[in-house]
Amino acid sequence: MIVRIPSQLRSYTNAAEVQAGGSTIAEILYDLDRQYPGLRFRMIDEQDHIREHILIVVNKELISSLDRQLQPDDIIRIIGSLSGGSTCTSQIVKGL
Repeated sequence: MIVRIPSQLRSYTNAAEVQAGGSTIAEILYDLDRQYPGLRFRMIDEQDHIREHILIVVNKELISSLDRQLQPDDIIRIIGSLSGGSTCTSQIVKGL
């Protein structure tokens, strides 16, 4: 499955786009962490929640649950917020 990585996390992957396997967001993130150690912790907190500065989008749907089921042709975008300013999340997702 294709996973698009934001620039602030590319120091882990050295790529804007990587491949990962899994049938849920949680499985994809574990596979990414297996390939790129430490990456998952940058996106998921100690309570297993998506960090507030990270958005995960499957196709054009904003995801809030790591249990979200995936299809083999889904494209996952990880979006990292930058500090400052204000942007509506729905506008970000709509523009993808």
